[in-house]
Amino acid sequence: MPMLIAYDNKKSEKDILNKTPGVKLKLVSGKGAKNKFIQAENLSALKTLLDNYAGKVSLVYIDPPFATNGHFKISDGRANTISSCISDAIAYSDTLVGAEFLEFLRERLIFLRELLSERGSIYLHIDYKIGHYVKLIMDEVFGQENFRNDITRVKCNPKNFQRKAYGNIKDLILFYSKSESPVWNDPSIPFSAQDEDRLFKKIDKNGRRYTTIPLHAPGETSSGNTGKEWKGMKPPKGRHWRTDPIALDELDTQGLIEWSSNGVPRRKIFLDEKDGKKMQDIWEFKDPQYPQYPTEKSLEMLKFIIGASSNEGDLVLDCFAGSGTTLVAAQLLNRNWIGIDMSGQAVKVALKRLSDLPSTLFSQVEYEFLVE
Repeated sequence: MPMLIAYDNKKSEKDILNKTPGVKLKLVSGKGAKNKFIQAENLSALKTLLDNYAGKVSLVYIDPPFATNGHFKISDGRANTISSCISDAIAYSDTLVGAEFLEFLRERLIFLRELLSERGSIYLHIDYKIGHYVKLIMDEVFGQENFRNDITRVKCNPKNFQRKAYGNIKDLILFYSKSESPVWNDPSIPFSAQDEDRLFKKIDKNGRRYTTIPLHAPGETSSGNTGKEWKGMKPPKGRHWRTDPIALDELDTQGLIEWSSNGVPRRKIFLDEKDGKKMQDIWEFKDPQYPQYPTEKSLEMLKFIIGASSNEGDLVLDCFAGSGTTLVAAQLLNRNWIGIDMSGQAVKVALKRLSDLPSTLFSQVEYEFLVE
């Protein structure tokens, strides 16, 4: 049975999909381009996108409002923290809270699910105050079985706030897939100097750092060569050779097996043959110190996400596009993209960032600019 979260005025999925009005979009520029930037209310825009993009989006990243009940502004060309007063410089308002916020988000997640391809994934960026409730909404919309990770993201340096609580330097990213077989490029990160010293302690005669691992793995085999004798020995009880004994002979001939003083063989693994170490679920991608737009996120983080969960030529969607970091990252990694935001401030910043991409990489970033 699916786990559901209950609150007042919760709509049925059928009503959300069928009764949400679409929006008629007017083309401003870039007719026929694969990329699209849409200035419109995103729920109606998502409904309209279903006509041509249902099941075609490979990756969604969204950084929605965090139910802070505040306003965010830009002053003197630089993004400021939350402002308590409305002014012409307001970039966006984050005033939905409680059940109203959860339903606002759920409606959009339902459309995003319909837009995702069967091998698609979604990363939702949220904070610690509301994230636990959002996790339940994500379980409901995408299925608990498609939950991949709750990623802790270190966002800033420690701060000495005077309040009766621990300092907050992190937020979270909820990572779900549309199905059990999403695009996954198994990203790695470079070994640190400490990692190299700790994990690759041995050095061969050529100065190459290496470590060793057992030649056997858990599990007995009743048939096949991996359970047979090799060089007069069998794998330990309850284990089998990792490869066929013929392949072990070849590794030994190449000098890739190290024999201990008491005759125990182990496979050599060289540092210079490894791409790095597996990324874990605690990330340190700090946001820009001087953002161009409120809540602007790390470009390197978006490049990492896009590289992990999509391939070149895939379609990436961000319906809370803000300053356009997702779109810039997608462009840099040769993905197609769709960005949606209703804020004129956001559109101005995002389109400038796209136009400022190095000319050595792109003669021109091509996109359709559509407005409500």
